[in-house]
Amino acid sequence: MLKPFFALPALVVLAFPPQQPVPATPAPATGNMANPVKPTAESQAKAKKMYGYDCAMCHGPTGDGKGDIAMKPAPKDLTDPSSLKDMSDADLFAIIKTGKGQMPGDGDRLKDDDLWNMVIYVRSLAKK
Repeated sequence: MLKPFFALPALVVLAFPPQQPVPATPAPATGNMANPVKPTAESQAKAKKMYGYDCAMCHGPTGDGKGDIAMKPAPKDLTDPSSLKDMSDADLFAIIKTGKGQMPGDGDRLKDDDLWNMVIYVRSLAKK
């Protein structure tokens, strides 16, 4: 008489197995690949808009690392030319695509051209 009560949970587990965690995606092997995208006024306006939606909350509207979300450690000051001087465009592309530390990646929802344009935009923040 109690067998159905023991069999039911087993059937539920078999029908709906527990979800396995998805391993982190490794950074793409971009090496020292040069940025293949030539910026246009339109592509940089789109990158600026995406930055405002996705990045400014942590990196700050101007890229100074003083966004609305307090983080420890604080994000890099992208307005300081020395903060990115040791990073290639391929390095920045990989970080934007896959994320780093507390920063989530945008690679699953943006096309590569959009990511490369974001690299150009991020580099432009230090020139202003």
